[in-house]
Amino acid sequence: MALDLDRYPEITYDSSTPEFDDVEELRLFRKWEVALGYRVFSKLRWGQMGDGHITARDPILTDHFWVLSYGVPFWAATIDNLSLVAPGGEVVEGPDSSSVNYAAYNIHWPILDARPDLVSAAHTHTPYGTPWSANLELFEPLSQEACSFVFDQSIYRGEDLEVTSVKGGEAIARAMGETKLCILRNHGLLTGGASPGEAVGWFVTAERVAEVHVKAPNGVPVSEGSAKIVAATLSEPAMGWRVFQWLARDLVPDPSVVLG
Repeated sequence: MALDLDRYPEITYDSSTPEFDDVEELRLFRKWEVALGYRVFSKLRWGQMGDGHITARDPILTDHFWVLSYGVPFWAATIDNLSLVAPGGEVVEGPDSSSVNYAAYNIHWPILDARPDLVSAAHTHTPYGTPWSANLELFEPLSQEACSFVFDQSIYRGEDLEVTSVKGGEAIARAMGETKLCILRNHGLLTGGASPGEAVGWFVTAERVAEVHVKAPNGVPVSEGSAKIVAATLSEPAMGWRVFQWLARDLVPDPSVVLG
């Protein structure tokens, strides 16, 4: 596709993350989606205390990732205030005054390193995902959206709520395995995707599912067979990206704002 960051790509029932032949364009597109993802989180009133991060694997330096520079509020995210973080945790590109978000590095780098199928991971502390995580329970098929995850989820049971080392992130990566959602004990939700848009779309969907679980503690799940019928459609990777498209169009109507 032609790269046009002043508008959103076409969205249809069949649309999915655009593909690029030019890796420089792909790099810019991933950064664009990361910045939009932070602004979506901000509009949902998440990350107001600096808690949370959205990352994207660099398509050229594939062991590096992009993340919002430390100290920049989510509502101000642009492609120009993202930092490129190397495997050792140092910032190799980005605003000179910025420094790496070490929690992002400790959690996200091991996950992206262990999961070549993932381009992006998303995590922040939310009103329902965090309290649900304290139950140490997986999602059940209590709602249509829940069926996106019931066959593709995991729990990290470690008590290291402050992930202060790469070893902590490696433990999360092991617990996550091949799933797209990991419920972090007493901490919240973490999702992964083949694009930043997909990871953010899955994250917001997971938060909505957590809300149902918290508000309906005695909810009766549908049968496994019924859940599998719904999951056949709603668990497709492209669905997470399409959710992001709806969110971004509604919450950040002008995508050019992240161009700086």
